[in-house]
Amino acid sequence: MKIDSVHFYVENAKTWRDWFVHHLGFQTVARTSSFHTCTEVVKSGSVCFLLSSPLLPTSPVAEFLRQYPPGVADVAFAVEDVEAAIAHAKMHGATVLQPILEQNVGGTSLKWSKIAAWGGLTHTLIEREVKKDAESGRRGDAENSVTVSPRPRVPASSLITAIDHIVLNVEIGDLERAVAWYENILDFQPQQVFKIKTDRSALHSQVMVSRNGNVQLPINEPATRNSQIQEFLDVNRGPGIQHIALRTTNIVSAIAKFRASGLSLLSVPQSYYTQLKKRPGFTLSDLEIEAIAQQEILVDWQEYTSLEEGNPAPLLLQIFTQPIFEQPTFFFEFIERRFQAQGFGEGNFRALFEAIESEQIKRGTLQ
Repeated sequence: MKIDSVHFYVENAKTWRDWFVHHLGFQTVARTSSFHTCTEVVKSGSVCFLLSSPLLPTSPVAEFLRQYPPGVADVAFAVEDVEAAIAHAKMHGATVLQPILEQNVGGTSLKWSKIAAWGGLTHTLIEREVKKDAESGRRGDAENSVTVSPRPRVPASSLITAIDHIVLNVEIGDLERAVAWYENILDFQPQQVFKIKTDRSALHSQVMVSRNGNVQLPINEPATRNSQIQEFLDVNRGPGIQHIALRTTNIVSAIAKFRASGLSLLSVPQSYYTQLKKRPGFTLSDLEIEAIAQQEILVDWQEYTSLEEGNPAPLLLQIFTQPIFEQPTFFFEFIERRFQAQGFGEGNFRALFEAIESEQIKRGTLQ
């Protein structure tokens, strides 16, 4: 299993297509429309986003936007055998919203189906079989459709290379049910557990990982009524995707370019970097930490590994945007993993939590 694409439902697909191109360096790779819905497809590295907006009130996108603010409506997973995956999901109680459909386009055989997940979120399961093109001998690409993303080539120079993880927020008391749902329906496995608490609020989080390790899905629930997770749930009018982490190979350079394009990011106080240098196992050079501090990037590492002679500490470098839509719901994270860093660092998790708390205070939603 791997993440195939993410489908956003927005008020104006063309506006958001231009936003991704201008701010994050994505490329427009396809567009399609039916009589009721317009869809733009943008891509960077292996990241594929579908952006749909309604042309008529009868559009499924219009229906979604009457219930929820703009955001992620569907996360599509590529699977080896969609029939087996759907049979397994149905056996464990999943609601199938769309039966298996088939299409052969451009030398690619596609099969896909859709199941209901949490709140307005759905998961499309896609099986792709790319065959030799009988005439040219080339491997064909699937053309665009509203449901299934295309797979065109994008230059390797993309600043963003892949989706690192996707974060789901659920209602208080629902974390265990959500964990069980992803275990039973999609065969995900529980990994790290986080319980983050400050003087003001708290959250609980369980990281879920697909069996092959390609998909990471942290699930959060609020542990206090004034938690930022609760604010998301209130504004989003239910569970949903809080943020998507996008991987880059050079976060300092990428963030400098994103800032130059006008992208708004969460602030980190310079005192954070003073404290960082005091932690055991700090190995960054003065030049590196200066560049990282200038871009206000969070840094975390496993302290015990850094103490082993000859083994550089696995490093997590992370930074987060302000909410990208009008309401404080969805945002992006950018992440660089150095020295085979795995999982999630609690230091960065806590720093993010505190940074969002600062924004809550500015909005007047946290005292």
